[in-house]
Amino acid sequence: MNESMQTTLRKLRLSGLAASLDVRLQEATGNQLTHAEFLELILQDELAVRADRLIQRRVKAARFRNHRTLEDFDFAFNASINRKQVYDLATCRFIREARPVLWMGPPGTGKSHLVQAIGYRAIQSGFTVFYRSIFDVVRDFLHDEALAGQDKVLARYLKPDLLIIDDMGMKQLPKRSGEYLLEIIMRRYEVRSTMMTSNRPLEDWGKLVGDVPAATAILDRFLHQASVITITGKSYRLRNQGHQSNTDNGNKGKANKNKKPCQDEQK
Repeated sequence: MNESMQTTLRKLRLSGLAASLDVRLQEATGNQLTHAEFLELILQDELAVRADRLIQRRVKAARFRNHRTLEDFDFAFNASINRKQVYDLATCRFIREARPVLWMGPPGTGKSHLVQAIGYRAIQSGFTVFYRSIFDVVRDFLHDEALAGQDKVLARYLKPDLLIIDDMGMKQLPKRSGEYLLEIIMRRYEVRSTMMTSNRPLEDWGKLVGDVPAATAILDRFLHQASVITITGKSYRLRNQGHQSNTDNGNKGKANKNKKPCQDEQK
């Protein structure tokens, strides 16, 4: 490929085509491809690069806390997690149907990993996603409200195909949190899909947001047509604690056994 062609492809923003053109020219010559077959190949190369870049942009815009995938999740650790149900959510049918999903369970059981992994699958399927902890949600509204930009931040929460609100129940929320969350849930109700995680029972939500009527209204709308997934069991993050404790005790015993007696002990 000569310099003139490279310049032309850059101007047309066909970087995917430019990257593969030399290889495709050799392939066309070696396999005696027709002009139509060759053109189809290089156009597919360009489309593949653009699709990959779109996914990268949407992942960045989603603002995931961590990059998580379903392939990385250890389903064997916790038998209470229905693998079939999780992979059914990963088909994103619930997003197409604008249905909400609520994950319930103690900390460390994999809720955050799974919702971010499903969010990533949603992006791969062509949907837009926005991930925030409940604390981020409140902080965003408080900050933009102080700057008279509440409508702008609300639009940010209403636009994505899938909104993920994580960590509900970690601690009590600031004043007016119930108002902000209710506004989001009401506006997305039966229009866009929302996924939430909570480590506290639903009857505690009134205390958490400091507004029982708002919490009741939130749950009334959110739980209508929602899939509720309850996870039980021990924390995945603490899975090696017992083993580590036994190891430490064993090492301590070995150390004591090998320890040389002091003068008084010798006596």
